[in-house]
Amino acid sequence: MRVLLVGSGGREHAISMAIARSPKLTELFIAPGNPGTAQYGKNIDIKVDNITDLVKFAQENHIDLVIPGPELPLVKGLTDACNAVGIPCAGPTQEAAQLEGSKSFTKIVCDAAKIPTAQWQEFTEVTPAIEYLKTQSFPIVIKADGLAAGKGVIIAADFAEAEQTIQDMLAGSAFGQAGHKVVIEEFLTGEEVSLFAFCDGENAVLIGAAQDHKRIGDGDTGPNTGGMGAVSPPSFFDKAAQEHALDLTVRPMLKEMNKRGTPFRGVIFAGLMLTPKGPALIEYNTRFGDPEAEVLLPRLQSDLLEILFNLSQGKLSQSEIKFSDQAGICIIMAAKGYPGTPTTGGIISNIEAAETLPNVKVFHAGTAMNNNQELCAAGGRVLCVSVLHDDLEKAQEIAYQAVRKIEWKDGIWRNDIGNRALRK
Repeated sequence: MRVLLVGSGGREHAISMAIARSPKLTELFIAPGNPGTAQYGKNIDIKVDNITDLVKFAQENHIDLVIPGPELPLVKGLTDACNAVGIPCAGPTQEAAQLEGSKSFTKIVCDAAKIPTAQWQEFTEVTPAIEYLKTQSFPIVIKADGLAAGKGVIIAADFAEAEQTIQDMLAGSAFGQAGHKVVIEEFLTGEEVSLFAFCDGENAVLIGAAQDHKRIGDGDTGPNTGGMGAVSPPSFFDKAAQEHALDLTVRPMLKEMNKRGTPFRGVIFAGLMLTPKGPALIEYNTRFGDPEAEVLLPRLQSDLLEILFNLSQGKLSQSEIKFSDQAGICIIMAAKGYPGTPTTGGIISNIEAAETLPNVKVFHAGTAMNNNQELCAAGGRVLCVSVLHDDLEKAQEIAYQAVRKIEWKDGIWRNDIGNRALRK
C-alpha cells in the first residue's frame, strides 16, 4: 500500500514508526512531516490544511490510504474530499469531526446519548454569559467553542477571572473565531485520563488509556499547554475500568452519530474525569492525542496500517488488535518561552546517545534542519522522549536519564511526569 500521512508533530513521528513496521507498506509519504518522520518515509511540502493539494498529491501518486494526524484537516473536510475521489481516509468526515471542532456540538450529542458530562450552557453574547456566571459556583470552566490548539480552556477561580475571560473571548479576540462562541460548564473533580479507541462507524475497539500532564510547571502549576508528558496505562484505571468507560462515553456516541447519519470512523480520544460518581466526559478529540500517541503506539503489537485501512472501510472486526502490557512514559522537551513565544533555532544534539538507553525512542515534535543541516528547534514542544518498561518507576528513571543526555541549551521540561500515576 502507498500511504499519505498528514501532519508534522510527535504524533505523526510515532504513527510513521508504527506504519513503517507493516509488511503491507510499499511507500510512505508524510505531509509536511519533520526530520523524525523522514527516517520512515518521504516528507512532502504540503501544509496540513491545504486540502486541495493533499488530495491532488494523493491522486497523482496513487495513494491507497490517507491517514490524518491532527484535527485541523479533519475539521476542514479532508476525509470528505478523499471520499469524493475514491481514496480511503482513516478519519471522520467533516460533520463527524465536529465532535472536536465544536464543544457545543459535543454537549448536544452527549445529552442526546445520555453520556455523563458536566452541566453546561453556550453563549455568543457577553451580557447573558455574565448574568449566567452570577448564578454559578466557582471554580468554573470556560471553553472556546472551536479549535484553539489545545489552549482554549480556562478554569476560572472566581467571578472576576470568569468575567474577564468572557470579555476576552466574546468581546475580544483571545482565541480568534474559535472563541466567538463559548461553553460554560461546571468544574468536575477527580483524576483526569485520556481514553482511546479505534472506531469504524459501528464498533469501538479499545486502544488504551493514558494520563497527560497539561500544565507547564512541576506540580501542575502555570498555564495549560498542549501536553508536557504522559504515562500509559494509568495505574488506577485498569482494562476493566477502561472498557466500562467505553460503554459509558464512546459506544453511545457511535449510536447517536449513526442516528444522525454521520457515522464516526477514526480514532476517538475521550478526555474523562473520574469523578466520585464515575467517569464523565470532558471532551472528545477525533484523532490520536499528542503526546499520548507517543506512549500508546510503541505498545501496539498489531499492524497499524491494516487496522486503519479496515477502519476506513467499516471492517474493524477483520483486524487483530493487540497491545503490550508494558508501561509507557514520555517527557516533552519544550522551548524556553512555551506556551507563550518559544525560543527557536537552538541546535539540538546527542539524540543518538539518549536512544542507546533501554527502550528509549526520541520523537521529533517541533524540529527542523537549518541551512547547515544541523537539527534545531522550530516550535514550542520540540522533542518527546518515550520509554517502555515492565515497571513504570523504572521507565520514569530511564526517561529522565535520556532527557539529560540530549544537548539543547533552550530546552525545558517537567521533572515530575509520572509522579501522579506512581502516587509519589
